Amino acid sequence: MRASRTGTTPPARTHSAGVRPLLLDAAGLTLSGLLAQPAHPPKATVVAVHGGGMRAGYFDGQSHPDLSLLTLGARLGYTVLALDRPGYGHSALKAPEGLTLTEQADVLTDALAAFARLHPTGQGFFLLAHSYGGKLALTTAARHPGLLAVDASGVGHRYGTDPAAHRRLRRHLEWERNWGPLALYPTGTFRDAETLIAPTPAREGAEVPLWPGMFDDLAPRVTLPLRLTFAAHEAWWKHDEAHLADLTARLSHAPVLKVERQAGAGHNISLGHAARSYHLRALGFFEECLQVTDDERATTPAPRAPAPAAA
Repeated sequence: MRASRTGTTPPARTHSAGVRPLLLDAAGLTLSGLLAQPAHPPKATVVAVHGGGMRAGYFDGQSHPDLSLLTLGARLGYTVLALDRPGYGHSALKAPEGLTLTEQADVLTDALAAFARLHPTGQGFFLLAHSYGGKLALTTAARHPGLLAVDASGVGHRYGTDPAAHRRLRRHLEWERNWGPLALYPTGTFRDAETLIAPTPAREGAEVPLWPGMFDDLAPRVTLPLRLTFAAHEAWWKHDEAHLADLTARLSHAPVLKVERQAGAGHNISLGHAARSYHLRALGFFEECLQVTDDERATTPAPRAPAPAAA
């Protein structure tokens, strides 16, 4: 017989105070996610998109109060919506094999429209994405107009390792690429992360080796402000000066393009000690984008009234 709980150990937290689970119907799927809303009408809505093998809770880390993008964004006046990508969470029931990036971009766009019908969104949507979610954010930006800006970490255009050999890596090497040095993360991170980890859907995994070519095709079609961040201990992507120069040259139509490095961070920035610093920088970038939008509105002449018809 299994021993009952004594009641002295509190249940593990799954999300922060002020953060609530939600379900959102989009393109024939029901997406699960987490939502945090400010006390007043939002400036804009930040949509957080997780990487491969993770879930939306990546952006609401429970190992330290400073980790949660959702609570920080809400305190700063944003609605923050972290969605489980298609093939993860609730949608895995209907799409266990997952979807391609193009299909995911279409679902995400429909999800944003569905969310806007139910909730105030302020001036519009920002995408804040990590790793494979960064691929989705760039794909969505290239395919669907209307986003305000994209901020992505842990995604580049040339792999630092052969993705085809990914499954043949020794487990400790794969772990190091995903996380980096242990000291970069709060105590309890790897225990708490067990609730965030999910299998990578097969169709998603099959596209991983194709990304460099896909990026080269979509990069010229990204025409919104974009910020990319590489962790100091990033191991999945090449991010030396020569590769960054090639990356930025291909994103030539982005009106604003920032490429930055995050000190004291591994690939999973939002679960590490550097999470708050990274999230503040990302939200600061979004603030700048909103300010530019406000300035453009202030300097755009009001439309002239039509002349009265002749008698």
